[in-house]
Amino acid sequence: MDTILAIVVLAALALLAGAWFQWRREGPAKQVWLMVLLAVVMLANVAIWTVPDKNGAAPLDRAEVAPE
Repeated sequence: MDTILAIVVLAALALLAGAWFQWRREGPAKQVWLMVLLAVVMLANVAIWTVPDKNGAAPLDRAEVAPE
């Protein structure tokens, strides 16, 4: 699961870089903002999985424990 989250973060960073390059080249503004929005959603999903709750356990930690 850690590998998947790392790939998602790298993809979000690539989207942000692509949006920046597209914006610098004066590309379509709608496409730039959609790329930024997708990157924000991807990073929010990673945060949901990795940020611990008030008990100190992240959803990622609970998902890796197999129920018996």
